[in-house]
Amino acid sequence: MKKFYYAALILAAFAVPAFANVTVSSPANGAQVGSPFALSANAANCSSQNTSAMGYSLDNSADTTVVTGTSVQAQVVSGSGAHTLHVKAWGDAGSACVTDVAITVEPTAPASLIPPDGSSVGSIQILSDWVAQHDTSTSGSSSGSMSLVNSPSRSGNARKFVSNYRDYGDQRFNVSFGDDTTSTNFFYDAWVYLPYPSTSIANLEMDMNQVMPNGQTVIFGFQCDGWSGTWDYTANKGTPAKPVDTWLHSKAGCNPRQWSTNTWHHIQVSYSRDDSGNVTYQSVWLDGAESSLNVTVPSAFALGWAPTLLTNFQLDGSAATSGTATAYLDDLTIYRW
Repeated sequence: MKKFYYAALILAAFAVPAFANVTVSSPANGAQVGSPFALSANAANCSSQNTSAMGYSLDNSADTTVVTGTSVQAQVVSGSGAHTLHVKAWGDAGSACVTDVAITVEPTAPASLIPPDGSSVGSIQILSDWVAQHDTSTSGSSSGSMSLVNSPSRSGNARKFVSNYRDYGDQRFNVSFGDDTTSTNFFYDAWVYLPYPSTSIANLEMDMNQVMPNGQTVIFGFQCDGWSGTWDYTANKGTPAKPVDTWLHSKAGCNPRQWSTNTWHHIQVSYSRDDSGNVTYQSVWLDGAESSLNVTVPSAFALGWAPTLLTNFQLDGSAATSGTATAYLDDLTIYRW
């Protein structure tokens, strides 16, 4: 792509109604996004003319990025706050079309949290060996299904999770993504989309497990709890050999049923452990808003696992009768150092 300055052309484009022949697949109008965010758009024609070029700009900037052809796929960098994304097309006989998309760019967690020499695994949602199972530690029953979808999606490959439950049944989806036993600091970064209505979801759980060099497994359990309206974390109130896995409520508020639906939400969590498996939950960010936790709890379990890094994504049912809970996960990256 090259950047050009089409002063007259841009003015003409802005004069075209927003329903003109430009289709924007991502981001959705009114979406909350990070930076950079994925732009996907196409325009086969513009005012009955064949499209010769497309482009985009932000707000009142005269700096338009232009690409030849009938589609545009780009990663757009923007400052935080509310913006208008102008996605444009030009016909081969001089017509100009534009679709305006309102977005809010959420601030990301401070870059200083992740050192330059840290490791990361990205796009974990697209890994092929995800499995689904009923959480037998809870009441009721559940069955689950998964699929990769391109809509709704930020990256073009979001994972759709569906839980069919009865009597508050919980469905756990998990995947192994590495076998690092020595890292002690982690940063969980994901985007979650809840379709309307979201009333079937009681809790939304996003965990990570790590086997330490001594063979014990540390459970970094974390969830948005719709019953208590808080972010929760797990602790082992017993011993590694005789564990008592317990959810504890933080003072930070969270309820998945109060999240806006049909839009992407950015969840980020920072936590660490010591050599004994004591976990410190430092902060959680929801759509860029930070809640400090700063709590340390024992969380080592003698489970007999082989070395692994594993993440869970769990949907807990909200009703005693049968129900279906659905959520989408995209751009899941876990950093470690």
